[in-house]
Amino acid sequence: MNYITKKASVVAIFIAILSVAVFAAAANYSLFGDAELVNPGNNSPTAAQIRSSAAIAPNYGGIDFNVPTGLTIADLDTLRTDYKFLAGQCAGGSPRFQLNVTDGTNSGNIMVYLGIGGDYNNCGSSAWTNTGNLLEASDLVETFQLPGGTYQQSYGSVQSAYGTYEVTGIQLVMDSYWSSGTQTMLADNVQINRSTYTFESANSCKNGGWQTFTLAPGPFANQGQCVSYYAKGGQ
Repeated sequence: MNYITKKASVVAIFIAILSVAVFAAAANYSLFGDAELVNPGNNSPTAAQIRSSAAIAPNYGGIDFNVPTGLTIADLDTLRTDYKFLAGQCAGGSPRFQLNVTDGTNSGNIMVYLGIGGDYNNCGSSAWTNTGNLLEASDLVETFQLPGGTYQQSYGSVQSAYGTYEVTGIQLVMDSYWSSGTQTMLADNVQINRSTYTFESANSCKNGGWQTFTLAPGPFANQGQCVSYYAKGGQ
């Protein structure tokens, strides 16, 4: 099975699973498949770990982010994350952000890869790294699921061609164990436009966790100040 066929098959399976999944309405993100919160994060107590392994069902993992109603491709201009590989490397179209989009008639995913263009490989790092903004006008993304879409299209032209499409969901996905063996990655401080997803809560402040916030929203003076910050909804 070639790369494109295999990837399309994996994407189709993922979409089918995602469509029947139940997510917690109160959170601004949810984990699916082989994904969990772990300690520590990047200058904070918590990160999200996503994994794809042939030995561990369901062989994929990811994070589903809530997005504002009415968000369009024309509105979406920033997408980045801190990441750290524990096993494997970028390969086979994974990890990637999936932008679920529709114009009411046509629906599909726009793929935004963390790897280097071409085969989108070689982004693995055992140290925390930031992707930088993946939605600069010159950045290449994949639109082949949409009418007239291609394997590599500049995001500037994507905004021109599909600007009115609504973004109904965004996921960070790991699912290419078949290409490179086990892939395990930590993600933290995911930024979608002006919103940052840190995977923290009041529980992150306990057991000395408040002391590990060396960057915003910390540092905190004590555990109580940290708990209060999250109890007030991150203020």
